[in-house]
Amino acid sequence: MYNEVDLSKIDIDKNPPDTEPKKQYYYMALCRNWVETMEQQLGRKLTACIQTFGCQMNARDSEKLLGILKTIGFEQSEDPHSDFVMFNTCTVRENANLKVYGRLGYLHGLKRKNPHMFIALCGCMMQEEHVVEKIKQSYPFVDLVFGTHNIYKLAQLIYERLQGNKMLIDIWEDTTDIVEELPTQRKFSFKSGVNIMFGCNNFCSYCIVPYVRGRERSRQPEDILAEIQKLADDGVVEIMLLGQNVNSYGKTLDNPVSFAQLLREIEKIQGIQRIRFMTSHPKDLSDELIQVMQQSKKICRQLHLPLQSGSTRLLKEMNRRYTKESYLALVDKIKTAMPDIGLSTDIIVGFPGETEEDFLDTMDVVRKVGYDSAYTFIYSKRSGTPAAQIENTLDKDTVRIRFEILLKEIQQISNKKIAQKVGTVQTVLAEERNQQNSSLISGRLSNNIVVHFKGDESCIGKEIKVRLTEAKGFYYMGEIYTA
Repeated sequence: MYNEVDLSKIDIDKNPPDTEPKKQYYYMALCRNWVETMEQQLGRKLTACIQTFGCQMNARDSEKLLGILKTIGFEQSEDPHSDFVMFNTCTVRENANLKVYGRLGYLHGLKRKNPHMFIALCGCMMQEEHVVEKIKQSYPFVDLVFGTHNIYKLAQLIYERLQGNKMLIDIWEDTTDIVEELPTQRKFSFKSGVNIMFGCNNFCSYCIVPYVRGRERSRQPEDILAEIQKLADDGVVEIMLLGQNVNSYGKTLDNPVSFAQLLREIEKIQGIQRIRFMTSHPKDLSDELIQVMQQSKKICRQLHLPLQSGSTRLLKEMNRRYTKESYLALVDKIKTAMPDIGLSTDIIVGFPGETEEDFLDTMDVVRKVGYDSAYTFIYSKRSGTPAAQIENTLDKDTVRIRFEILLKEIQQISNKKIAQKVGTVQTVLAEERNQQNSSLISGRLSNNIVVHFKGDESCIGKEIKVRLTEAKGFYYMGEIYTA
């Protein structure tokens, strides 16, 4: 837990404090009373299940939400039959929305059998007005709906819902608030995500994120450093710095600090062995950042650099603000400074108006860069984005064929690159017992490639020397190096 407060010492008979986070701990104390009352009535502990959809920003948000729920008194569960069920939603693609609606239908049946069950929805999907209207009309059994800007208010919102008898909706269009010092329940003891900024100012034409996450706002560097120091003191050895565009960190601060400068300060923190970050926008990746990465002993040799398309024409339509040529020049600069860098990317196939020539430009970039891995997507129209207004005359068969060609090329390049390190000894941060084979431990190299090797629980959370014995597509098999 990132922060501990003794709720029993909070006087809940007084009015709530005016300042955050004291106000939220006051409401946590009120909700703790409710949980204890329910436990006495039911004769058991109450459980809470959070299902997370989407990106690592959402995953980190869920750790904060779970921290609040555990402070209130809930026990963590993976069971959707829990007393408190929350969906932390994503809306980047329509399919994510459909999954949520489908699961809500299932929860309706559970709530009929368990009327005390509390159902909450939050995250990016809830920031869309038409979604909230559908929830109100089709899923009135939901107790609480809130968005991305006020997750720190979870305890207050739960309490307010308990005082009424109908769905509580609290959606903010935007915020400048960043509330520090709230409880967090990490998934891993030895690694953690750390938000350094929130929101996005890029407005890529296909992307809904700026509309649901709001404008960019950076955390104060001293708050970030203090959080990472506490994590290091708690045994964390790897951190992932999170932001929609970490390269633009610091621009909204009264005293601007560059992302590269922040990294220099983070590297000084004792106990932190690995530093990762995502996501980087190519238009903002500076020479200063490349130099800091090159000189660093802690920043992992991995960079996620979304391409989206190799066509300069489409990149302009996407409002990406770089060209095919400038992207390739940036990659050359990165590889010259760090020949061992592992590069990953995002690529969209089937953007409205994509021609065969546009697609071939994308394939050309893929071959020239030689990505270690790539997240490939078929374009998904998102209501409310500029790209949604563009007539898309591409037929599904053409898009599917292009997608399969791209995927095959990326797999071949990745397989070839991964095979080059077979037989070498590399440092792996052991993360968890393999879910398919309990005799194996799974971990990651500095370049983020997964390695599976025989080991036991004592390995987890440690950096282990492993000989890579076999390349298996996007991962390695290995054995602990004992020489």
